[in-house]
Amino acid sequence: MNTRVLKTNVASIRGMVSVPGDKSISHRSIMFGSIAEGTTKVENFLPGADCLSTIACFKNLGVSIEQKGTSVYIEGQGLDGLKEPEGVLDVGNSGTTIRLMMGILSGRPFHTVLMGDESIAKRPMTRVVNPLREMGARIEGRHNGELTPLSVTGSTMQGIRYELPVASAQVKSAILLAGLQAEGRTVVVEPERTRDHTERMIVEFGGTVLREGNEISVEGNQHFKGTSIYVPGDISSAAFFMVAAAITENSEVVLKNVGLNPTRTGIIDVMKNMGADIQVEMTHHDGEPYGDITVRSSRLKATVIEGDLIPRLIDELPVIALLAVKADGTTIIKDASELKVKETNRIDTVADELSSIGADITPTDDGLIIKGGSSLSGGQVSSHGDHRIGMMLAVAGLLAKDELILEDPEAIQVSYPTFFEDLHTLIQ
Repeated sequence: MNTRVLKTNVASIRGMVSVPGDKSISHRSIMFGSIAEGTTKVENFLPGADCLSTIACFKNLGVSIEQKGTSVYIEGQGLDGLKEPEGVLDVGNSGTTIRLMMGILSGRPFHTVLMGDESIAKRPMTRVVNPLREMGARIEGRHNGELTPLSVTGSTMQGIRYELPVASAQVKSAILLAGLQAEGRTVVVEPERTRDHTERMIVEFGGTVLREGNEISVEGNQHFKGTSIYVPGDISSAAFFMVAAAITENSEVVLKNVGLNPTRTGIIDVMKNMGADIQVEMTHHDGEPYGDITVRSSRLKATVIEGDLIPRLIDELPVIALLAVKADGTTIIKDASELKVKETNRIDTVADELSSIGADITPTDDGLIIKGGSSLSGGQVSSHGDHRIGMMLAVAGLLAKDELILEDPEAIQVSYPTFFEDLHTLIQ
């Protein structure tokens, strides 16, 4: 396995970064561009491994897609233009790709097989499969559709009303994508509000979606028109630099054009609650809002992170745990059992890796208990093939007193191919 010696014992970080495009929005821009009629241009697309898997899958479904760096051009032929693939659709490491594509493929009149890497083979799929079956989809797989490979045979879909047992934007999106092709109305009820990129994308491409409280509904047989999409910077990627600036002495970092969708800005709320010196300037309000974030080093205090805040920062919790390591007092994260079914069991992985370098952190059934004030030492740590764990550990390295070696740094390519280069430009 490859390793990388991390930058450690850093005095300060200062400068400006434009993080790559939002992963969630990049995925959806390809999907909607592929099922729309006409040309779609996507700017600031994230060319990470996960999003490239989405492009590859739609090319195999007969869609003409041309990628030029961070610009992508899609020639959509509408939903009816999708064609049965000759081989298996490989989603790589991307849970978003496989779950949302199931919603699209469930209403198409052909057969497909979906599979991914070893991580995908362990991730639960019945949370998507069951409601799609209720709508009329024919989906088979290992353990009665719990695990990949999954076989999807499209059929005529019927709208349903579905109450999500857990707050999940992926499950919600899969049901809505199926509902856009179904007979009648499809209603999804969320226990807590989750990221709403799919709903915004429906509107961007000329469709209609309604929200009343925690109920989201779409009518079936909708058609979409190609458009132009700008993908803001991914706040989940910006989070690593936000935390790095907050916990490294004498630091100031400006992050440009970061997505500020209110369903994703939980980390900003948490950092403010912990006393971080953070300023947000909204520069664009239409479609997906975005703007600039400035963070300076400051003294932090512990907090409790729970309830409806969790879906707004689920992907940022590993690096928030690191933030809590440098705060005064004991931080408690709870109601976050969803972390167990990410690329790794992020509850156990975060606790194990940070504990190994000196943090006082205890895993619980649904979160973490972090006693602040620890000093971090060197040693050997691992991403465990999880991009967010890898980046969190690289930021932890800034504070480590001795040499710190990261196993499997390549995992970071999934969402942030230039992460190390950008981090190193900030180090003073």
